[in-house]
Amino acid sequence: MPAPVSDKVKICIDRGGTFCDVIAISETKGDHLVKLLSVDPDNYPDAPAEGVRRVLEWFTGEKIPRNQPIDTEKIEFLRMGTTVATNALLERKGERCALLINKGHADALEIAFQTRPFLFQLAVKKPDVLYSKVVEIDERIIPEWHEFVEEGKTVADNGDRLIKTNSGVTIRELKPLDIGEVTASLKGLYEEGYRSLAIVLAHSYLWPEDEQHVAKIAQDMGFENVSVSAEIEAKIGFIARGQSATADSYLTPEVKRYLNGFAKGFKGKLEDGNCRVSFMQSDGALADFKKFSGLRAILSGPAGGVVGFARTSYDPLDGSPVVGFDMGGTSTDVSRFNGTYEHVFETTTAGISIQVPQLDINTVAAGGGSILTYRNQIFNVGPESAGAHPGPACYRKGGPLTVTDANLFLGRLHLDSFPKIFGPSEDMPLDYDIVKEKFEALTNEINKENGSNLSAAEVASGFINVANSSMARPIRALTEQRGFRTSSHNLSCFGGAGGQHATAIAQLLGMHNVIVHKYSSILSAYGMALADVAVDVSEPYVQEFSQNSIPTIEGRFDGLKAKATRRLVEQGESADLVVYDCYLSMQYAGSDTTLMILRPEGNDFTRAFIEEHRREFAFVLDAPIMVAAVRVRATAKSPSSDLSERSPWVEELQQLESSELQIPEPKSFASNSIYFEELGEFTDVPLYKLHDLRPGMKVPGPAVILDNTQTIVLHPQNNARILKSHVFIDVGLGPRKAIDLSSVDPIQLSIFNHRFASVAEMMCRALQKTAVSVSIKERLDFSCALFDAEGELVANAPNVPAHLGSMQYAVTYQKNRRKGELRPGDFLLSNSPEAGGGHLPDITVIQPVFDDAGEEIVFWVAARGHHTDIGGLEGNSHHPNQIDRREEGVSFESMFIVRDGVFNEKEIVDTFMKAGDFPNCKATKRLDHNLSDLKAQCSACAVGTSQLHALFEEYGKDVVHFYMKAIRNNAEACTRDALRPYAGKSYTATDYFDDGTEVKVKIDVNEDGSATFDFTGTGPEVLANFNAPPAITRSGLLYCLRTMSGTDIPMNAGVLAPLNIIIPEASVLSASEDAAVSQGNGEVAQRVADIVFTAFNVMSGSHGSMNGTHLMYKKHTWAETTCGGASAGPTWDGQSAVHTNMTNTRIGDLELLESRFPAILREFSIRRGSGGAGLHRGGDGIVRIYEARVDMDASHDGQRRVIAPHGTEGGEEGIRGASYLVKRRRAGGFRTVKLKPAHQIQMLAGEKLIVHTAGAGGWGTPPNKVNGLQGTSFPYVSSKPSSRPPPFTRANGSVSQWGQTQAECD
Repeated sequence: MPAPVSDKVKICIDRGGTFCDVIAISETKGDHLVKLLSVDPDNYPDAPAEGVRRVLEWFTGEKIPRNQPIDTEKIEFLRMGTTVATNALLERKGERCALLINKGHADALEIAFQTRPFLFQLAVKKPDVLYSKVVEIDERIIPEWHEFVEEGKTVADNGDRLIKTNSGVTIRELKPLDIGEVTASLKGLYEEGYRSLAIVLAHSYLWPEDEQHVAKIAQDMGFENVSVSAEIEAKIGFIARGQSATADSYLTPEVKRYLNGFAKGFKGKLEDGNCRVSFMQSDGALADFKKFSGLRAILSGPAGGVVGFARTSYDPLDGSPVVGFDMGGTSTDVSRFNGTYEHVFETTTAGISIQVPQLDINTVAAGGGSILTYRNQIFNVGPESAGAHPGPACYRKGGPLTVTDANLFLGRLHLDSFPKIFGPSEDMPLDYDIVKEKFEALTNEINKENGSNLSAAEVASGFINVANSSMARPIRALTEQRGFRTSSHNLSCFGGAGGQHATAIAQLLGMHNVIVHKYSSILSAYGMALADVAVDVSEPYVQEFSQNSIPTIEGRFDGLKAKATRRLVEQGESADLVVYDCYLSMQYAGSDTTLMILRPEGNDFTRAFIEEHRREFAFVLDAPIMVAAVRVRATAKSPSSDLSERSPWVEELQQLESSELQIPEPKSFASNSIYFEELGEFTDVPLYKLHDLRPGMKVPGPAVILDNTQTIVLHPQNNARILKSHVFIDVGLGPRKAIDLSSVDPIQLSIFNHRFASVAEMMCRALQKTAVSVSIKERLDFSCALFDAEGELVANAPNVPAHLGSMQYAVTYQKNRRKGELRPGDFLLSNSPEAGGGHLPDITVIQPVFDDAGEEIVFWVAARGHHTDIGGLEGNSHHPNQIDRREEGVSFESMFIVRDGVFNEKEIVDTFMKAGDFPNCKATKRLDHNLSDLKAQCSACAVGTSQLHALFEEYGKDVVHFYMKAIRNNAEACTRDALRPYAGKSYTATDYFDDGTEVKVKIDVNEDGSATFDFTGTGPEVLANFNAPPAITRSGLLYCLRTMSGTDIPMNAGVLAPLNIIIPEASVLSASEDAAVSQGNGEVAQRVADIVFTAFNVMSGSHGSMNGTHLMYKKHTWAETTCGGASAGPTWDGQSAVHTNMTNTRIGDLELLESRFPAILREFSIRRGSGGAGLHRGGDGIVRIYEARVDMDASHDGQRRVIAPHGTEGGEEGIRGASYLVKRRRAGGFRTVKLKPAHQIQMLAGEKLIVHTAGAGGWGTPPNKVNGLQGTSFPYVSSKPSSRPPPFTRANGSVSQWGQTQAECD
């Protein structure tokens, strides 16, 4: 029996940043669309409520006044996505909230991961914290060290309580929760007016009871919003979980305020039960509006778009995965669907880690409003956007040229079809004339600079191509980087601007089909009509996986199913309609790379994990497989929600192909003159209205299809088929237009710059995901790069600036060393400074890339990673007492790591073991980590080789090589341009290491932009380990030039080409083969950067050190570098607690440290007041205190312990760093002793190592003295638009995880 026809209307709303889209679905009256401004206070107080009012007027035929509450009796359901939480986070306009955190860690979230968001930036700026006040709680638990665990033991020998948690991990209670102290602290906050709290206690993901107890006290006291970190997501990561809890306490009250205001616009305030009100969450599921939280609302609108394209463009009968392409005004979102939604579990939005399930959506800062600029002979699209005001140039508000303007100029936007809402009286059309004028002026500028003869149309088309290349970049990453062929996907296009670019992007990516739904311009709203209510629950469970563990795991699944079902029933869902997806979070033992594995047939999780690991990372490990967590996603399915029962377009397309019905030719309503690059000229092109096209009609390109909200551009090779609900476009992949190699085309230069950088980024992501060591995976101490056939740098993706200029010397050495010996598939291994290395722990894997015939080397790729343990003096490769290179661990001059497809494990292992042969030295204790990381580096190189071969296949070897050389030449020209303002003068500076060793530089810049950097006068080699090979000085120079320029100079060999670098032999900057260099790689690089910035008077002295700490116990090693104060400058205060200049590695997370090593991190705080005073203060250093749980060894190497960071222009010095040991007295108790700047010590259990890092110097005379700097001009501080930090992106899914700390460095 058919279901009865509903007499109610279903309403779905996507409230975006600019427009509010509304779709109404009625079984009796059809569908109805409403589009209105998101903010229009002169006409209505709330856009979604206004949209509902307009829908009901259409549905009922009755006039509904704006100023009266809306009756919901005729509404079946109301679903909505909103940007309220996103905007509050981006604009920092959330609720005033307080943070409760463990004692000693009040500054933990302010320091966060210690990285600076943008690598090449003089004025370092980290994201602001969300909380207004911090209260420390003297409570502490830690995971019990595995050697101490005794089954059934509940009290430790010293009286500490031991607790076996549900996760299977035993914890030790070091300090119980003090209820009186907590109550008093909460009372004080309440009296200060705080009503929103975030609570994060270390290791609460294992033992949430203390957090829950604090929350209960707060709620009983009257706090209205309490966010508990372990309840948000029970996952390891103190910083990420703490930032998530803070974001929730910051955003949820704001969201609730909005919901309350929204509800007031309806009769009964939506409490009368007439209609169901749900909001879209970031994970693609609906939630009852009373259960909607700020943290899960950040991707509310984009998530609706993913559901929309998944349900309308993925067809089970075809089986092809679909890439969603959602192009808006300021940015573009890309995502992927292959029958199941893909989630990520930790992302970064607006500088804040979000640790909840979210759909894997990745945002690129390129949209219709992206600003077009021409700098350094390169076309740039974004990341800056013109926004709604002033908007594109054509909006008649004096705006800059944008992507929208380029489309208008090329004829792809039909002026007469665009609403006339512009100009002072808002009744004028888009301004074509100003766009034409601006493009012609820009074209003249480009032709004058390049000696080219481009037309304005070619320039506009070039910008479109660059934008398309930029938007294709994350699509390649989302597919190719994960082992999926991009060309096997269909492209689903939606969003207001998507139809103008979709077919060109599909052509660029080799994708055969583009699918455009009839509601593509409002697909986020429509997707909410297709979404389900779902709940995602998980819990930690640490256990080696075997078939014997299945019964226990099933019990965990059952418990989570019951929990999830209760939550769904609370939202009004029927338990009978709930279906469950069960997952295990799995990883190899010793690795932190987890894969979420959906329950396979027969519960064969082992096979499923291995297959997924091999597909995504191209290798598997011979190691036990561990379970890290269990997860259940419970979905309340509606009767029509099963995708497998529907065919959105395949069946209809097949029926049309087999039908003999005569379908009339489509009729155009007008024509427009449009420029297509394929034709090389403007051509009259027919325009069609979508609603006039009947199903079955064919529209050949070139053509344009329009409806009220979108424009679909068909290129000459495209063919569109009109379906009932879709436009199905056969892209018609043809031969690529030949590229003229007689001269450099700045458009192609820009595109190849994107493509080469993209290959390096993909290598980095592969390495970070496949490595097992904390150093590479968590601290991101690695870099990847491409090199030409001669071994010169082409493109790189550096996490560590010290690697910038040094890797090419490793490649050129191997090129010469192995000339004539190499064949396809070879991988080489090297770390020797004489072979181009920096210091021995930085091991480089190098692969030659051969042509298709396997005869000629056409490229090289390399991956350099820091191996924490490679052996060395007393087992420490960074031992402060090293004076001989042989004391620093394993050395590889040139070794085949892979040949003929065989991993050369025996020779590698033998060489690692030989490091223990030198007196007082030991070999590596973690050979398993070394071998695994080396395999990961090989995997990264294989990715680079594969992508370069794809580039050759796409363009041809001659074209790729031509633009590879052009990019290098462009970098040289950019360097000359950056140096010319300094011509005609000499610049000198002197600085010192803490032992008094002098570093000197004299810089002479010539009129042609060439320069001599002369380090003559620098002190000789030292009988210590902070000597360095010349490559390190070159890295420092490259970093300084790129940073001072304030522009996006391509980072390749061309940057150093105009420089004459004089480095005295046998100096601390040019180490001999016997000299120890383990600390020189970092400390010399930092001093070179400091002295160059000092010579140019750019900014004050930074904390200027890597501040390396090593903790060692048996086979376990924990190593990290530590931040300090950043330099102040003429217009900025120095940032506190951040890495500067030549490093940007992350700090180890507290919970990871205490789980992996027998130590307690007692304190990590900002050393307030350690920055030098000045008109602009220097940034403060930090305090980091480690407590030994066992007898162990520890070392620390740091500079700026004797020589303070200098002030500039009257600014005062920063306070020096220092290290201390809290040492046991023989008679009992402890004493505090100061340590040498570089030291290795033996620590007894209970002793503490205290590290203080230096503050930076101040800039300018302090305000309480004579202020002589106001009004002074400093020409080296760039005012160019490109020097501004790019805006925060909305969604950083899996593509962006590896490189968030340096995503804007290329």
